[in-house]
Formats: sequence, C-alpha cells, structure tokens
Amino acid sequence: MRGVTMKKVNLTIDNHNLTVPADWTILEAARDAGIEIPTLCYHPELEVFNSCLLCVVEVEGLGKPVLSCGTQVREGMAVTTNSDLIRDTRRIALELLLSEHCGDCFGPCKIACPAECDAAGYIHSIARRDYAEAIRIIKADIPLATALGRVCPAPCEDACRRHRVDEPVAIHALKRFAADYDLASGQPYMPEVAPDTGHKVAVVGAGPAGLSAAYYLRQMGHAVTIFEAHDEPGGMLRYGIPSYRLPREQLTAEIGTITGLGIDVRYGVRLGGDVALAELREKYDALFLGIGAQSSRMMNIPGEDSDRVWGGVEFLGRVARGEDVDVGQRVAVVGGGNTAVDAVRTALRFGAEATILYRRSRREMPALDIEVEAAEEEGVEFHFLASPIAIGETESGLKVTNIRMELGPPDDSGRRRPVPIKGSEFTVECDTLIMAIGQVVDSACFEGSGIETGRGGRIQVDEKTMQTTAPDVFAGGDGVTGPDIAVRAIGAGHRAAFSIDQYLRGEEVVGRTEVWNSSMGALDEVPESRFAGVEKAARQETPELALSRRTCTFEEVDLCFSEEMAVAEASRCLECDCKAVDDCLLRQYGIEYGAEPKRFGGKMNEYTLDESHAALTQEAGKCILCGLCVRMCSDVKGLNVFNFAERGFEARVIPYFGLPLGETTCDGCLKCVEVCPTGTLVAREEGAEA
Repeated sequence: MRGVTMKKVNLTIDNHNLTVPADWTILEAARDAGIEIPTLCYHPELEVFNSCLLCVVEVEGLGKPVLSCGTQVREGMAVTTNSDLIRDTRRIALELLLSEHCGDCFGPCKIACPAECDAAGYIHSIARRDYAEAIRIIKADIPLATALGRVCPAPCEDACRRHRVDEPVAIHALKRFAADYDLASGQPYMPEVAPDTGHKVAVVGAGPAGLSAAYYLRQMGHAVTIFEAHDEPGGMLRYGIPSYRLPREQLTAEIGTITGLGIDVRYGVRLGGDVALAELREKYDALFLGIGAQSSRMMNIPGEDSDRVWGGVEFLGRVARGEDVDVGQRVAVVGGGNTAVDAVRTALRFGAEATILYRRSRREMPALDIEVEAAEEEGVEFHFLASPIAIGETESGLKVTNIRMELGPPDDSGRRRPVPIKGSEFTVECDTLIMAIGQVVDSACFEGSGIETGRGGRIQVDEKTMQTTAPDVFAGGDGVTGPDIAVRAIGAGHRAAFSIDQYLRGEEVVGRTEVWNSSMGALDEVPESRFAGVEKAARQETPELALSRRTCTFEEVDLCFSEEMAVAEASRCLECDCKAVDDCLLRQYGIEYGAEPKRFGGKMNEYTLDESHAALTQEAGKCILCGLCVRMCSDVKGLNVFNFAERGFEARVIPYFGLPLGETTCDGCLKCVEVCPTGTLVAREEGAEA
C-alpha cells in the first residue's frame, strides 16, 4: 500500500518544506500539503495515466518540466509549480486538447446576446413548465424582459443552430411569454437585495441602460437614486416605441419590479438644467449616465426649419405623452430604421396616408424585416432610392423635392453607398414631413467636467468597464453608442454595475468577467452530424391582431404565445449548451490559464450523442481521452463498459463492442460521470426519456 513505508524524504514545493513518504509522487505530496497542481487525468483511486500533460512542474537541476503525477519524490528535491514556463506549458497543453474538443460551453444564442442572457437555460425551463425558474434566469441579465420580448431584434435568433434544420427558435417570443406570465401571476419575481453597503449611486436617466444599472446596483446593496427628465420612466421604450408594439401598462408594471427593490426615482429633473453634474458628483459616491440619444438628427437641407417638419423621436414622444398631434392627411417619413417605421405606422393610425422615403433599397433597410412587412401590410407606401434635397411650403402643405439614387460601393456601415442620379429630381407633397435619419446626444452638460465626448456628442468610455475619463462616472446606452438596440443598453448597464461595485469597494475596476466559451464554431462550421436525427418541427407563429383593426387603433399588434404554444416552441431547442458547464475542469483551467480554444486549427472530434441509457448520456466529441471513465469502470467497478478504440488521432472512448450505452451492462452508478472532467458523460435529468 502506497505511503505505508516508514521511509521519508524531505523536499520543497514552492518553498514549502515538506516531509513525505518516499514512494509518493510530486502530485501526491503537493495535494497533501494543499498545493494545487492542475490535472485532468489523475484520480487517487486509479493508476497514473499521464495523458493530459497538465500537471507539469519544474524540478531544480532538470532541464525541462516533468509530469508531477508520474515523478516520484526524492531527498532534497526543489519543485516549482507556478512559473512563466509552467503556465505557458499548461496553456499550450489545454489549447491542444481544446483544438479537438467538439462541444459548446454556452449556446450560440447566449454568445450572440449583447446582454449575455442564458436563453437556453430559460427555454429549457419553459419546456419543463417551470416558469418561475425561467424568469429567474432571464432577470439575471435582463430586467426588462417583457419589453425586450416585444421589441428586441433578437440577434440570438440569428445565431440559433436550428437554422440548419428548419427555422430558428422563437427566443424573444419565449422571453415575452415567461415575462408576461410572471407579471400576470400577481407576485412577480423580485430578486434578493444584499445588506446596505453605505454607498450611494446616482443614475441619470430611467431608460434601458439606467434602469439596468440601477437594478443590479441595488441588488448589490448600494443605495440608488435615479434622476429622470421625463414624467415617467422607460426612456426610449416609453417615448420612442409606439404602444401598439409595447403596451404602456406592461412596461409600467415591469419597471415597478425594478424600482420596487427600494430605488428612489426623481422625475422632471434634467441634467444640466435642474441639477448640475458637479452637484451629483459631490453628493454621490459614483454616477451612471444613461442619458440616451433623444434628439433627432436633421438633414441640413433648405426648408427643414418649417414647423411642419418634425423629428422622428420628437413625434413619437408627443404621441406617447398623449399630446394633441395633427399630422394632416398626408405624411412622409424620411429614413429606413426602426424609428422611421414606427413613425410611419403611427401616422397611419391617425388616419393619414403614409409614405417612407429611403435613400437605399429595401434590402439595405436597417429596420426589422417583420416591422417593414407589417408596414407594407398596413398600407404604407415606400419610395426607395430617394432622398429629399429641399422642402418648400405651399398653401396645402409641403412640397418635398427628392433626388433618385443608385447604389455604389459599400460605405463604413457595410451597406452600399447611395449616389445621386443627376437630373432625376421628383416631388412628393405632404402635410407633415418626419425626419427619422438618426439621433444625437446632448452633451453640453459635460463641458468642464473631465468627461470626454466624441462624434455626435457620444460619451467616451472604456468598453469593458464602462468607466468614463472621470473615475467616479460611468456611462452606457445610446449616450455612448448612439442610437442602438435596447438589449445592448441593458447589457451596458449591467456591465457598468459590476464596475461601479468594484469602484465603490476600492477594488481595481476591471469590469465583469468576460464569457469564456469553447464552441463547435460558427453556424456554417458546425458539423452536419450535430443535426443527424433532428426532426423538423414548424416554428410557432406569433398571433397577431386582425389587420382590419390594426390601422385604426393603438392596440398591441403582436400577441403572446399560449402556454401550449410556448412549451411546444421551447421543445424545439437543440440545447447546444453544456449541461456540465459549471463543473467542467477543462473550462475552469482554460479560464485560469488564458487558453484560446481555437488557437490551434485542425480537425475536431466527431460529434456523437448517445442518449440510450436511462441514467446518463455520452457526447463523445467532448472527450479528451483522459481515460478516467475507462479505468473507473474497470478497476473500481469491474464492469469494463468503456474501452479505447482505434489509435493516434482516431482514438476514442466507446462502450464495448460499439454498443449503445443502454445496451451494455452499465448499472447507472454514475461514477464515470463523477470523474469525467469535460461533460462528455452527464447524468440525465430526473424524468428524462432515454
């Protein structure tokens, strides 16, 4: 029996003086002393295997690193477990293992989400009808779930691998279902709030970024006060998105779950007018600026100063505030983004004939396809490849002179540049012209503050920490990026909350830990074997308000899934994420040593998934050939269910005779799952069908 011998040796490991049995290895001596040496193939009940090459250490007098799991201690040995050479060697060993690893830590939906929301997690919960868990997962990253479930362009769906089978999962609609279900319960989810820290934070702006920052800062125990220029919260969600897309009662109810954490909100307070930035910096320990970009950009063409020419966000804001708005009988909207489409569909609901003028083609429109299609269905007329060059007033309204365009080479946006066609002028007559070509940030209040601004008045920040050039001031949302999607603003507010917390605690401000992810690759790189056996299943269609009612009312157009529709849609998810992500040693060490998963190219393992056993599954592409399952099953259990097959690069671990796991003598003890370091072998959820 090892370690029973009375003979002892003295050695040092990382300058710790140790006396251990002479038949121990360096790894055993280190572990006994509480000194960590990483390994993926060692287990104290099993013989040494020497396969992962991760447990390397330096021994004084030897010219190269040695494997600590297979090197016996000796008298006077001096061992170093952590040096630049050792860290580099371990990192390379990890990168070599990862180069063949065919698996995903997180689904591509999470990686594509600007707020890093665990879509696969809440979709799986919906499929199991655990809606309370679904909303908890969502609100870990997205506090405005009912809003985003309606208005988010869903970059997660663009990345969804279900594209390779039929259609992507309706991720945003499922988010909405969970959020609406939660609000309708009468007891909506409210996260726990940590004990008060004694720190005070001022948040300027109750839009998506500000509300997000406030929500997470309050959970951390900080006292939060929001200063909002408008009379109600929501920012562009309330004043820039029409109620037929986002009902106000839903938005108000959801914001109540944020402010209900004990957040003080002061309305009608404008930065630079009602309160100075310097005053806030004096009274509060830190600031977050979520001021948005709420002023429309104009075209600087003759006649645009007419009182019948309005900015897009100003028009939508007036409607949202319930002001009397007379658009006349004919409205033209300039622009091709979501604000332009929202404005033209809103004008239509006032009974006007509505037209869009856009300088590029339909293909280049940045607005959501579904919104453009809805506008077309409702009767909006589109003039593509047309741009106003002058505006004149007539007795009956406005006469807008336009010039036709043709598309040239791509510009900085990646879209083809519109080029005027000489002599192609034409006119459009209307009662009201709405400019929706972009927005700018009002940055006058930052003069002399030490906060640098850039193009269009945008606040300059460190992209990782969201910290401005003033150390106590952080910022995010449209005030930093310019007009952008709400989910990006929400993600920025969340990241800023982490950084502000670090700042308040006197720690180095490094921001939120970046997501480390090993992946099978981009959508078109995923092996076809990943989709073998996946049956096609039609995507659930979102119910809609009847077209006959849409143009004469501000009732919500896109309706919510029923419970059965939501469960059916959630069941379409391919579950790309790893079920062992929190326990995977390969991932933990990859993060610790800064390994780049795809630094070394080459062929990945073949993807296979064996779900034939009632107790566990085997996803063989994740296997790193550590041999722990093979040895545990044979040496400890005596069952020999797993064996090595083939040699060299073709080597793999399979059940004996290549049988499905469910047809072997495996008794489901799960010892192989317990020792697996990569999520290749995972215990099935209770009640899951084999």
